[in-house]
Amino acid sequence: MNAEVKDVNQPESFEFTTESMARALEFIAKYPEGRQQSALMPLLDIAQRQHDSWLPRAAMDYVADLLGVPRIEAYEVATFYTMYNLQPVGDNHVQVCTNLPCWLRGSDKIASACKKNLGVGFGETTEDGQFTLSEVECLGACANAPMIQINDDYYEDLDENSTESILSEIKLGKEPKTGSQIGRKSCEPATGLTSLTGDGNGEDA
Repeated sequence: MNAEVKDVNQPESFEFTTESMARALEFIAKYPEGRQQSALMPLLDIAQRQHDSWLPRAAMDYVADLLGVPRIEAYEVATFYTMYNLQPVGDNHVQVCTNLPCWLRGSDKIASACKKNLGVGFGETTEDGQFTLSEVECLGACANAPMIQINDDYYEDLDENSTESILSEIKLGKEPKTGSQIGRKSCEPATGLTSLTGDGNGEDA
């Protein structure tokens, strides 16, 4: 396990609430007998959501024991994927993708805008506990790069101004528009459709 996990004040125990256990059993039931360990990732996510958006060692142990897998397997998964937070995070976890597609589209400027607006660097949390800023790899929205994820929401087609505007709105308790910030529909070309533009009868417009 990495040093981040050891440096945090760890709870001595963890147990699913009734609601979390019900969700966990739903995931476990999706897998055939003898393959329940395949539910490891979703169960770790459930544990993280229950525990203030971060995953303590006791929760990893609990999930591993529940599924009957070696605890080291839970540690390996939790320390590999950035979706698992191994230390406490702020109420708004701002994750900036800096993988190649986002970088080519200016993610370095997006990162700078976040640091400027929040007053913290990567891996840091604001003094009021409202924001944690993280650098992450591909979040799977490459067509709409650059983008950031804040908690469960994606904000795409960003520039410095739209990034600061989103963060400022959240600070004011507002809910900024998610998805593309330039009016793009889903992941269609930013300049509009170039094919299959007809009326559905086999003829293009």
